[in-house]
Amino acid sequence: MNIISFDQISCLHIRIGLLIIALEINVASYNPSTVTSMASTSSTQKSFKYDVFLSFRGEDTRNNFVSHLYKALVQNGIQTYKDDEKIEKGEPIDTQLMESIEDSRFFIIVFSKDYAGSSWCLDELVKIMECRKASEQTAYPLFYDVEPTEIRKQSGVVREAFKEHINKVAAGKWRQALKEAADLAGWELKKIANG
Repeated sequence: MNIISFDQISCLHIRIGLLIIALEINVASYNPSTVTSMASTSSTQKSFKYDVFLSFRGEDTRNNFVSHLYKALVQNGIQTYKDDEKIEKGEPIDTQLMESIEDSRFFIIVFSKDYAGSSWCLDELVKIMECRKASEQTAYPLFYDVEPTEIRKQSGVVREAFKEHINKVAAGKWRQALKEAADLAGWELKKIANG
């Protein structure tokens, strides 16, 4: 797990991070302009509308980290789905989100302190984890000022955020998706005082 001081991140650092992601993805047939990939065990070709789907809690990260990440992805020719940029007015939001997840090759899940407080985020996460298991789609967690263990065990600030969902029917599948996603290799970004 890489730990990075958020206060030291600039657009350059984000671009470097994107290069690291690209290297770790290591998909020989990946071409952002065609958005087409081939499963290694199949000759069936699957086309994707988006290279990357960003899953994040807007209140926590939309106007800071995620906006910089989105800009860097787009500037590097990566077709990226970000809900406030791609939601079509007049259409059901939940349907658009689920279809966009299915139409994305990679997922960057930006876990933050209140991510688990959003049933929208949790529903996205369940769908992301389902797609990851069923196809060649890949998920990368990014822990923004929250510990992976807090996501995995729903403890600390994540427990507080999840409190209102405890008695909901979907709580079990949301907990499982949080655990599964937190078990994936990813990155930690920390806000620290004085750089």
